[in-house]
Amino acid sequence: MPELSAIRERGRLVAGGAVVGGIATPLLMVGLVVAAGTPPMAAAETAFAFGGLWFGFGLLGWAGSVASGRAVEAAQEHLETGTEWTERRSRRAMARIGGFGGGTMVSAAVLGTIVG
Repeated sequence: MPELSAIRERGRLVAGGAVVGGIATPLLMVGLVVAAGTPPMAAAETAFAFGGLWFGFGLLGWAGSVASGRAVEAAQEHLETGTEWTERRSRRAMARIGGFGGGTMVSAAVLGTIVG
């Protein structure tokens, strides 16, 4: 059962980021419509692209953490930098960022179908 709790914990990380992204999307769209005079459908498309940027950054960062995390930790230990950067914390941060991007993309797609 330890695998189930690990899956649950990782799911909470991504879902938490997705919820924040889902909440931020309507605010971003309203800001684009009101402040910039963007049409609602274009605001939804822009919000989707914004979410895709964060999703891609999170995915790339997570993969980089997995691929070279131990080497970075070893180099920091050897150089005695004291930054306390760890592969695990980097993966967690990138999972949250990717979840934020995914939540933004889903929310923008739903709102785009409503306003379109």
